[in-house]
Amino acid sequence: MNNTPVLLQAVRAGRQTGSGPLAGLLLIGFLALAGCSREADKPAAVAGPVERVVKIGLAAPLTGSEAHVGEDIRNGGQLAVDDINAAGVLVAGERLRIELVVEDDEANPTKAATVAQSLVDRKVAGVVGHFNSGASIPASRIYAEAGVPQISPGSTNPKYTEQGFKTAFRVVANDNQQGPTLARFALDKLQARTIAVIDDSTAYGQGLADTFSAAVIAGGGKVLVREHTTDKDTDFKAILTSIKGRKPDVIMFGGIDPQAGPMVKQMAQLGIRARFLGGDGIQTPNFVKLAGDADAEGVYASMPGLPKAQMPGGQAFFDRFQARFGKPVELFAPMGYDAVQVLVDAMKRAGSVDPARFLDEVGKTRYNGVIGPIAFDEKGDLRDAPLTIYVVRAGQWEPVETIGGAAAAAPEATPAPTR
Repeated sequence: MNNTPVLLQAVRAGRQTGSGPLAGLLLIGFLALAGCSREADKPAAVAGPVERVVKIGLAAPLTGSEAHVGEDIRNGGQLAVDDINAAGVLVAGERLRIELVVEDDEANPTKAATVAQSLVDRKVAGVVGHFNSGASIPASRIYAEAGVPQISPGSTNPKYTEQGFKTAFRVVANDNQQGPTLARFALDKLQARTIAVIDDSTAYGQGLADTFSAAVIAGGGKVLVREHTTDKDTDFKAILTSIKGRKPDVIMFGGIDPQAGPMVKQMAQLGIRARFLGGDGIQTPNFVKLAGDADAEGVYASMPGLPKAQMPGGQAFFDRFQARFGKPVELFAPMGYDAVQVLVDAMKRAGSVDPARFLDEVGKTRYNGVIGPIAFDEKGDLRDAPLTIYVVRAGQWEPVETIGGAAAAAPEATPAPTR
């Protein structure tokens, strides 16, 4: 309240009545007290919750041949941040404002370690990443030493969670699940008996090829040859020419779509009629684009998780993703989204954004995500992780069969025509 005009009037009144300055001062005091009383009668403003900025790191390949996968994960994580901030999450009386700190690890193990240290130095509360097993494994030690929880949306090599780090988690099936599932499909559904195996020499590709090969042999199949390339090569004619003479029923590739696409195209050029299959690294629209619809036809791939149509949060998520980013989900965006949500859910349950206090709650997670129920075992692996086998038909990946998880398996596979 502004009492200045009233006070001036009181002083003038004292002068005009001749009562002197003392009377004027008494009148001023009275009016001031009255004004204070009226101010006190007003209801106090209710203070809102204090806003707390919390940083969550996200590391993935954002340049190079795998950038399309990294961007998909980043966009999924950003959509989760948008949703959390819009909902107004409170932790210990503070309103959280999540900031996503994004780093490009270039799918490179050395760069991944540098990125991990950078995120730790920037005081992130948790990390979503990395995508490649070869990046997650070296980075995981740095996060473990800092006590920062790490949830990978795509790393499948078993070693990632077998190092004993309490900070390492993943929201996809690992290769101890994926490799044998793919092998059983090749033996039982495709009736393959002789198989050639190629890997890209990365932790992901080699790990998947190893578990697949072991399961093929255990199941009575024969691995005719084991070949190696790199995640930078695009010319495979020498390897494929060598394999052609062995006449395998199936060629299995442990690697990513930038190599798988040209490999399949070159198989067709060489007249190799073996069926081709791989893991989640090739189950992308980019693979079909690189191979071409005709050569991609009949290729099989396994993918951790349920088919999009069966994901509990699926269609609504895909629609919002399309509206937000102007393009459809490619592959791992739902996992990136759920990884962010799991970290924040653990903060809420712990009543703290301090990793030292909410880390234990990550391990106790029981969360219903876009991908389905999320809970971790003692290693940090996803419990009851489903896997889906896909095939390319008319230029599109179509689900054939789902194994494990809460979903019932789809009807038995109808093998595509031999290439």
